[in-house]
Amino acid sequence: MLLQLSAEFEPQSDVVPWLLSQTPAAALDTFEKSSTTLYIVNVERNGKIIYTWKGSGGNTCIGLYDPLNKENEHLYTFEKDLHIISCSINNEKTLLAVSFLQSTKEERVNHLLQPVSKCLTLLIEIHPVNNVRVLKAVDSCIRVQFLYPVADRNPFPDSHLLLISEDKYIEQFHIHVVTEEPHKVVIQNPGQLPRDRVADDLIWAQWDMTEQRLFYIVPKESRNILKCVQFYPDENFNLVLEVPLEISLSDTGLKFVNFGYDYYQDQKMEPRSLNLQVFTSKTGSFCLCSCEAPDVSKDVTYSVSFLHKGYSKSFTVALQRTDYPQVKEVAFLNLDYYVAVYLPGHFLHLLNTQHPDLMCYNLFLTGEDAQINMLHSSSIQSPFKSAVWDCCSGRIFTVRINECSLVKFLWNSKLDSDRLAALHCALLHVRNTADLEMQIIQWISENLSACYTFDPIQEFIIASLYWAMCPETSKLEKLLPYTSLLYWNGIIPGITCITDIISLPVLKVQNCKGFWEKLNLNLECVKYAEPHLHYNNNVLRREWFKLLSEEKAEERGSTTYMKNIFENAKKVLSNLAAWNVEERLVPLFQEEDYQQRLLMGLMVAELKDHLMRHLQYVERKKIDQIVLDYVSKLLDLICRIMEAVWRKYNLQSCILCLGERGSAAEFAAFHIMSRILEAANGMCLPLPPGFHTLHVGVGVRCLPLHTLLHYIDNGLLHLTEACAMKLLKDLDNTEKNEKLKFGIFTRLPEAIGHKVCRLWNHPVTSNFIARNYVKLLLDKLRNKQRNRPVADRLSVHVEFLPLNYLVDMLAAVEEPGLNSVEGADNVNAKFVEEAALKQTTLLLEL
Repeated sequence: MLLQLSAEFEPQSDVVPWLLSQTPAAALDTFEKSSTTLYIVNVERNGKIIYTWKGSGGNTCIGLYDPLNKENEHLYTFEKDLHIISCSINNEKTLLAVSFLQSTKEERVNHLLQPVSKCLTLLIEIHPVNNVRVLKAVDSCIRVQFLYPVADRNPFPDSHLLLISEDKYIEQFHIHVVTEEPHKVVIQNPGQLPRDRVADDLIWAQWDMTEQRLFYIVPKESRNILKCVQFYPDENFNLVLEVPLEISLSDTGLKFVNFGYDYYQDQKMEPRSLNLQVFTSKTGSFCLCSCEAPDVSKDVTYSVSFLHKGYSKSFTVALQRTDYPQVKEVAFLNLDYYVAVYLPGHFLHLLNTQHPDLMCYNLFLTGEDAQINMLHSSSIQSPFKSAVWDCCSGRIFTVRINECSLVKFLWNSKLDSDRLAALHCALLHVRNTADLEMQIIQWISENLSACYTFDPIQEFIIASLYWAMCPETSKLEKLLPYTSLLYWNGIIPGITCITDIISLPVLKVQNCKGFWEKLNLNLECVKYAEPHLHYNNNVLRREWFKLLSEEKAEERGSTTYMKNIFENAKKVLSNLAAWNVEERLVPLFQEEDYQQRLLMGLMVAELKDHLMRHLQYVERKKIDQIVLDYVSKLLDLICRIMEAVWRKYNLQSCILCLGERGSAAEFAAFHIMSRILEAANGMCLPLPPGFHTLHVGVGVRCLPLHTLLHYIDNGLLHLTEACAMKLLKDLDNTEKNEKLKFGIFTRLPEAIGHKVCRLWNHPVTSNFIARNYVKLLLDKLRNKQRNRPVADRLSVHVEFLPLNYLVDMLAAVEEPGLNSVEGADNVNAKFVEEAALKQTTLLLEL
């Protein structure tokens, strides 16, 4: 089971014992028989729960449970058996708003005397109990809801109450109270309560208690309009958003979401024609979820409109089971970064709200993985983020993604889509957990060849960096890459998806803060081509290759530009060293490694430029630290993978004894290192200094000579100066070792060859020195004879074929028509002849 529930409120254990303690002993039996009349009516923003029960004398009582203090409190008692529709209490617990239906018997008795309204809405002073004020007496049902101040503000000086009528309008009452006597609170001017009209002609309404927002839909001629009103602590409210919808709603009556719960009405109600809910998150995501009443004998279709992205996705699921009881509606749960779509007994679908473009970021579960224990009712609300209210039983749960189940699902998954979705889910929800990170690395090491549509090392590194760095600043998530995939064309068995372009919301306020600021940022990214904002490695790759060329290295090696690049690399390594105080098991960071330091410094420079173009309001020092942390964590993740491999195979801290053959464990480590190198090359990511030396060293121990040389020729192994020097020093000149040295030496880059050629007393090194000497002399000769005509060329012919070939080769590098080999008289021909003869003898194995 991927989703785990934890009970926050259980009526039978949190309320019933208290009620029994308040009931006289003679009435206990009667109360126990009627304890099933305990119903939860509402959950307030501070988490307090309002409930009702029937007293022993037929009274209707209202109570309040405080989950923080685990205490119950009796609020009010009606001396009648009432059907309470809605109830709310203000933050100071001085006022109680109640809406109830008067009984049919009472209507018949009073009908001859005076007309009796079906629904009565009261405002009651309860601390202490004083006056009762009638707010509404109408035939349509009324919902009541007090506004609450935001958590970090002082309480309202006044109380503000929303009245939502089935006659399709919403009003706000302003209630000012005064203290007449100690502990006696009285409503000031109860007969003239100021009120505002908030909305008219609506056909659907949803209350967001946490953020104090009202979403509602009004019908228009062409299509319905979704609107949002934001309430503020200073008693003001604004219409902040409008968006046209493609969803058709039947205008049969006002539908309520998160305005408490009416048990009696829910029992009589037929399956709803359309379940519609809005979910928002702190990241600025804004989703509208909708589903027709499901028919378990057919397919189930539901839609999620990602209003912050400008498109909607409609999913159709082919149900496999027909033996499961009929449910009224599909449940939608708000898990902040995910929207959960749950049909008990059939499926659980987690949709990533931040990156909904690729289906492979969605977890679609069936069978045992899709079960949610303790949650079987179809009357489910999600009043808060990561909270579930099972309205029929009255139980309230917090819901979270179970880490153990997620890792188990990752290990057992057979589909790339499931693996990728589980990997991102783990990094998103349980990030910064060292134990989970090591479990993922262990999974990667076991499944390198099992994934076909993505590279697990690339995805782990890029996704880990993204989810770790994005909390740094609000816009950073738009600028950093979150995946190594450019597209994904796979399918998820059992589900089909259709994507449609929809209209973007229009914000009606300026200089908005909090959620609205992030939503506006998301909308701006959609308008101005969001994919182009993400950092990519194309420029970095081109610049790195350019600087690696010999001409560029000589030209810019001492410039200020190059000094800054290597200074960047030095800062990265210092930053990384500050994080890791423990000694590493893998022998890395023990050499300079010019190429990797160059790539490190370039990545810092390129990423810094990218962020500064788009984060103009962030100070430079902050951006510098973000970039250093990003590149440092990148190297740290690679080191963590290496450390996990070394521990898994119980390798020594230094295995570069080149005179011995490697074990099966070392060969496995070599394979993983090769995949790390492949992943880094594909994304142009820097590697820790010393990685290539270690990689070649393990390769020398594990691979046959021809395979080793083949890997070098094809770029799967990169020769380094440290590796070449260790190879020449540690191995003696046996026939087998000489072949190895010769194969390595002839493949060394020229810059490294110059430094290590004198370490090996062998004809090959003499040949190398001779060729360099001849090249140097001929370069000088070419400069002197640049103006000599071609006709003056001196024909030199020696009866020694290798020397003839060498002279011809050297002549070919001269500028056509300008250079002459006349200077061959100045060459030490005897030395060259001996070197060429030795090379010929060696190659012909004579």
